[in-house]
Amino acid sequence: MLSAASGPAEGSAKPPGPGPTTPRPVTRPPIRAELAPGVKANRQTPIGPLESPLPQTPQIHQPPHTAPPPTLLPETDRPVPKSRKPTPDDAPPPAPGRHAPTRAAPTPTPTPIDDAQPRGEMKVYKGLPVSQGIVIGRVLVVDDDLRHVARRAIRADAVPREQARFDRAVADSIAEIEAIHKQAEREMGEDAARIFLFHRGMLADKTLVGQIRAIIAKDLVSAEWAANQALSELAEHFRGKDNSVFATKVNDIDDLAHRLTRHLLGEEKSRLAGAQEGTVVVAQDLTPSQTAGFDRSKILGFATNLGGRTSHTAIIAKALEIPAVVGLQTLLRHAHDGMPIILDGDQGTVIVNPDDETLRTYARHIEQQRLFRLSLSELSDLPSITLDGVAVHVVGNIELPDEILKVIKSGGEGIGLYRTEYLYLTGNAEPTEADHYRAYKRCVELCQGRELVIRTVDLGADKYTQAREEVPERNPFLGNRSIRYCLRSVPMFKRQLRALLRASALGPVKMMFPLITSIGELRQAKFILNDVMEELEEDGHDFDRKIKVGMMVEVPSAALLADTFAREVDFFSIGTNDLVQYTLAVDRINERVAHLYQPTHPAVIKLIRDVARAARRHDTPVSCCGEAAGDLEYAMLLIGLGLRTLSVVGSSIPPLKRFIRSVGIQQCERVARQAMSLDSDVLISALLRDRARKAVPEAFDGRSAE
Repeated sequence: MLSAASGPAEGSAKPPGPGPTTPRPVTRPPIRAELAPGVKANRQTPIGPLESPLPQTPQIHQPPHTAPPPTLLPETDRPVPKSRKPTPDDAPPPAPGRHAPTRAAPTPTPTPIDDAQPRGEMKVYKGLPVSQGIVIGRVLVVDDDLRHVARRAIRADAVPREQARFDRAVADSIAEIEAIHKQAEREMGEDAARIFLFHRGMLADKTLVGQIRAIIAKDLVSAEWAANQALSELAEHFRGKDNSVFATKVNDIDDLAHRLTRHLLGEEKSRLAGAQEGTVVVAQDLTPSQTAGFDRSKILGFATNLGGRTSHTAIIAKALEIPAVVGLQTLLRHAHDGMPIILDGDQGTVIVNPDDETLRTYARHIEQQRLFRLSLSELSDLPSITLDGVAVHVVGNIELPDEILKVIKSGGEGIGLYRTEYLYLTGNAEPTEADHYRAYKRCVELCQGRELVIRTVDLGADKYTQAREEVPERNPFLGNRSIRYCLRSVPMFKRQLRALLRASALGPVKMMFPLITSIGELRQAKFILNDVMEELEEDGHDFDRKIKVGMMVEVPSAALLADTFAREVDFFSIGTNDLVQYTLAVDRINERVAHLYQPTHPAVIKLIRDVARAARRHDTPVSCCGEAAGDLEYAMLLIGLGLRTLSVVGSSIPPLKRFIRSVGIQQCERVARQAMSLDSDVLISALLRDRARKAVPEAFDGRSAE
């Protein structure tokens, strides 16, 4: 992307960082959005708020799939001011060049707002976008923290009865989890649903269950108190660790505490059960079960103070395509039931009490992107070629095998990046060779002969390895992560390589190593790969002995040594996410410096240019699989620098194909040369934005480029 997703909000008077931005209150006339005669409103009609009494909960209707999209009246019937530069009075519009994803969930209609009632100050929050989509609705604050249970003493003769109550609650919870797991398998796929197998396993753990039964007998306390004491202590043990891997475990333990307490106290309903249509859930945190159990006809998205990109709740939100922003920190201080709210899961922005102009801006953006997406439906079966007939291959990035279906449906030619580390993140135990093979076999089957590039596990930093360290690293992003972790954990690495090679016998599979920084690392990884090949031959397993082996270019050292690496690998894949981070020394998930994370920095562009040139000299295919490849402005630059394969998330494929079919190679090369002559990321961003909007103006939201 061209601007940092978690950087400072436009129009903010505060320095970059988490928390709200409070513009001055603005008094504007009420908005009116009307439908053409005989047309019925539905969630696919993103119109402005109507003049009607403020409801206590959102009122947004789920449309039948057969209903035609309603038509807005002309601008003369619904005045909209011309675009202009944002001021401190404005909330930030969606970042230039961002395109709404093509998702199955329909776009919601903003809910009615009563301008006669005081709406309060508009506040803008920045967090971490974990699931794409923009929704406008009403706040429902959820605080189902049932772990605050009063201590209740019992008599000694009541211990057997209390333990029996606890046993029944455990049995009921296990039955409930199994039902949720089956539902999750249907809606999210087998891999994402594995999260709930861990929950079931914890409740079946005799050590944990025995500990709770012992507390009941020893302390003479109620079952709910004993259960919450044991689980709270376990959660606090992990909560004290400054690492998101431990936070994920806390989330799972909290989920179990909620479930057990609810069964013990007879609490059958939560506030979520009372959600009305058009709800945006706001909470301190949500458990995986709560997220998986959302009524999608009523709940549009969610925002939480806590959470991270790799939490189980975030994984489920992405699998279910529920727009979500996490890590907002202070949102609950100002969010109350019934408040109007805009949730931008593309940029990680949440706006409560949006003013009229902000609502109009987002409503226009949603509507224009909806119309643009409708025009993309015809592209899925068309080739991705430029105006002058050059093929630019568009493939998909996935984290779970079932996402392949969405990539292919969107027009992707194959899979350019399968992030296999999610096999580790969705379960508590390390995947076996059989687990790996099952996932890769599923991918090959779903690809049906299309290209499949499997990246070996990129574990470490915020993901997995720190939970297994006796003393977690102080700076894991520069520590034992990715290929380094694999080379130090050879048995684990070999298990994955065995499964990957076995799957290569089923269809076209390529593999690549992540975060290679030196030729020694690459050669050591290839040595282990050859060792595994020999073992498979001895065991009589079939595999592709000529499997293509590539590497990620994610650090400056790899880019600078591209000529050397090109002699040793079959292909390159440029990972802009880490390349930008390591080139500019910017932690991309740190809100305090995220505004410095700029893929258009001249140093980053020069490194990409050098890699592309080295690849051409050695006839080595090169692609880009970072988030920036999905931004139309940046894609124009990448094509101009010589890249002919772009790997992006499924939702970015249709707009990207449309863009590729609207530009010429010489046009892109000219833009790349102009960009290389500039010395500032600001100037380069402005140039790319201007050229891309001229090429495909309908792909953008209509605001003038700042």
